[in-house]
Amino acid sequence: MARRLYKRLQVDLDLDSIWDFIADDNPTAADRVLDRIGEVLDMLIRNPLAGRQRPELAPGLRSFPAGNYIVFYLPLDDGIEVVRILSGYLDITSEDME
Repeated sequence: MARRLYKRLQVDLDLDSIWDFIADDNPTAADRVLDRIGEVLDMLIRNPLAGRQRPELAPGLRSFPAGNYIVFYLPLDDGIEVVRILSGYLDITSEDME
């Protein structure tokens, strides 16, 4: 069975925000950051339990770093569901996962 990536609607907004923030100074660097996030997502699809458990934020939630950003996701039988991608510098709470 092929592994799949599911994304909540907020994830595309997160990625756009990340790219816009970095691209203000350096569009090439912004592209590299999104490429790195993509590499992490590909790895997580193949290894959905690789991330750290984050029960303090939501039941079943896991996280994995991608540079200065953190991918928050739920492992599924056929892949992962990405919940958010946020800066690792933020004080992240359970409200950010809703």
